[in-house]
Amino acid sequence: MAGGLFALLDDVAALVKLSAASLDDVAAGASRAGVKAAGVVVDDAAVTPKFVAGVDPKRELPIIKRIAFGSLFNKIVIIVPIILLLSEFLPWLLTPLLMVGGTYLCFEGAEKIFEKLGWIEHHEEPKKESKHGKKDDGKDEKKIVRSAITTDFVLSCEIMVISLNEVANEALLPRAIILVVVALAITIGVYGTVALIVKMDDIGLHMAQKEKPGTQKFGRFLVKAMPKLLGGLTVIGTFAMLWVGGHIILVGTDELGLHILYDFVHHLEEPVAAVAGVGGFLGWLVNTFFSLILGAIWGSIVAGIAIGITALMKSGKDDKDTAEERSDETTGQKASADTTADADADHESDHDPAESKDSSES
Repeated sequence: MAGGLFALLDDVAALVKLSAASLDDVAAGASRAGVKAAGVVVDDAAVTPKFVAGVDPKRELPIIKRIAFGSLFNKIVIIVPIILLLSEFLPWLLTPLLMVGGTYLCFEGAEKIFEKLGWIEHHEEPKKESKHGKKDDGKDEKKIVRSAITTDFVLSCEIMVISLNEVANEALLPRAIILVVVALAITIGVYGTVALIVKMDDIGLHMAQKEKPGTQKFGRFLVKAMPKLLGGLTVIGTFAMLWVGGHIILVGTDELGLHILYDFVHHLEEPVAAVAGVGGFLGWLVNTFFSLILGAIWGSIVAGIAIGITALMKSGKDDKDTAEERSDETTGQKASADTTADADADHESDHDPAESKDSSES
């Protein structure tokens, strides 16, 4: 009996060790995946605060909460099952999909730079008002949440595909668990940070009203730091998008058989990687720098093509509108001419000389 009990305890201990090892693997996998997705995460944190700009401060946190739940739904219910199925049955499709996402990141980063340089117009959606001249807060809030969740969906796809690419060699169940852990951690991290950023000025104002001079000074510092922090996040997010997107393109082209770009960067990494103590960091810097350059070039090409196509479509639409306006003018002129001719004919018939002569003879 005692021997059976000890055997059972040994089995339980072995199971606990196995579970602990599995948890360690999950934690390690989630950490690797989260680090690789960091660039997109920074951009997500930089993009989201703009959606609550100008909103009633009392509604900021509820709106962020709704966006966070929508983001979590995007990741766990829609994105994770789809990419897991793809990784299980069509794994060859992941690299092209990842490159499409990387191209989108490069395009977004290049477009932001073009906007900053004034080469293209910054597109902002105008705030609409209701028929009575006042904003419908309920509908306006729904639009804000819907727009933010749509933007988040694209970024979430990138985060989860990048994360999956880091744990693609894991079995299906650990892979799924890792992706769910990453989805939860990133969503909580991003929207917790966003909530803190958005309320930072309120916290600063509250602290500035305290009696202690040190607290007041720190509160005023928070209020002044808010715009600079958002601006800094935007810049970091833009460069992070170019870096992450460029690295995805660099690795993806190598995996698809075009080795020249990857081999060139890897060749430049080798000398600095041999430096004692800091070689690994220097190698990462070299790879990051050239990934950033590649992302900027790749994104600029795609953005240029997109801008050109948009301009052609707009030009075609303007030509069509001009042709329709000219047609309407011609039709109007013709109608006016016909009306004038009819009026002249009526006028002549009213003053016909033959009729006047007959009238005088009678």
